[in-house]
Amino acid sequence: MKKDWYITSSVKLKKHQIFKDDELIFKTEPHISTQDFLKEAYHFLGINYPKFHKMDVLCKLGMIASCVLKEAYPKDTALVFQNASSSEVSDAQHQESIHNFPSPATFVYTLPNIVMGELSIKHELQSENAFFVAEDFQVQFIHNYTQSLLEQKKASAAICGWLEANLDDYYLFLNYIEPRGMHIFSAEMLLEKYTQ
Repeated sequence: MKKDWYITSSVKLKKHQIFKDDELIFKTEPHISTQDFLKEAYHFLGINYPKFHKMDVLCKLGMIASCVLKEAYPKDTALVFQNASSSEVSDAQHQESIHNFPSPATFVYTLPNIVMGELSIKHELQSENAFFVAEDFQVQFIHNYTQSLLEQKKASAAICGWLEANLDDYYLFLNYIEPRGMHIFSAEMLLEKYTQ
């Protein structure tokens, strides 16, 4: 008999606002920079992770969202993310630094999956993870991939969703999936929450 999985928490970061389960929990003035928004959110949430200030935008978004989504995770929580711009912001910063002196601090973030490493360190995860790049959110694919990890018992829970940061904007949508809850984990439910 096939087991059901559930979306028990969702978080969105967009337009300098943080939503948890569609409820606005934090916002800043729209005119401030993305970096200032992330710094204010970090202090508002009381996150204690000094390395946060050295991370790139993609990692900071992921860190903020993961701390809003849930306080603690099982060690085998899988991470399944997707975006369209890969590590575009860090790539541009690294390219700029090459003209002067290449910075290892920037180079380390020129892969989008570094966010998974940062989240694994912060939350002490030892889990399956995958970061996919596509033009838009491939809801069915992300659902199927996450569902497969859970059904094959490669994870007891998962965080999955869209984590986009480009040179112009950002949009993050993450979900926590576990064996009990109210909202059945399905591609249709993911799409509904993504577009709300």
